[in-house]
Amino acid sequence: MSQRYAIYFAPAKESPWWVLGSRWLGRDEFDSTPLLATGFPSLSLDEQQRITMEPCRYGFHATLKAPFRLAGCQTAEDLITRTQALAASLAPVPLGPLQVQSLGPFVALIPAAEPAGLAALAQCCVVGLDDLRAPLTEQDLARRKRELLDTRELELLHRYGYPYVLERFCFHFSLTGVVDLPTQQRVIQAVQEPVAHLNAVAPLVLDRLCLFMEPAPGSPFKRIADVELSA
Repeated sequence: MSQRYAIYFAPAKESPWWVLGSRWLGRDEFDSTPLLATGFPSLSLDEQQRITMEPCRYGFHATLKAPFRLAGCQTAEDLITRTQALAASLAPVPLGPLQVQSLGPFVALIPAAEPAGLAALAQCCVVGLDDLRAPLTEQDLARRKRELLDTRELELLHRYGYPYVLERFCFHFSLTGVVDLPTQQRVIQAVQEPVAHLNAVAPLVLDRLCLFMEPAPGSPFKRIADVELSA
């Protein structure tokens, strides 16, 4: 099976945060419709499209359970059913103000302070659905190990298929791929004002689990289901 699935959080379609994020990346992840990238004074549209090429493929999102292939005879319907059951056991998490920040070589939106309950929710997604995940292939492992992971990250990679989970989890919405420091600063300058405005008028709440699918290796991820948290 070539498809991969992921559990992400993404704002509801047409909500203010979705409009900002999807237009920044230039794609509607529901049907891959290209969107006119919003221009910012410190960036040309050509540059904006270039530096967002990588996150555009994934859609505007924060990862809860990283992309994985389904194990054995598991189906997408099984995954949706289990995601629905998990969502029914989880309560929405107010994320508080978001800030634009460099995370190593890229720029992302992250909570200004650790939201109560966020780490526990992410752990439920990682651990609670892991029996549906096929083991990583040797090629997957080799690619990840090129990231120079430490001992704990290697342990998490082998156990859960992704190194940045549990205590290594960092909730974020990627805004760029790898960019140099001057570009990072210009992106932060370009985005921080609209982000501050949305923090004031539409505080973001993690209120749903979103199922995304990669139909074939390297193709754009498509958002195929939203399940609202209802505990």
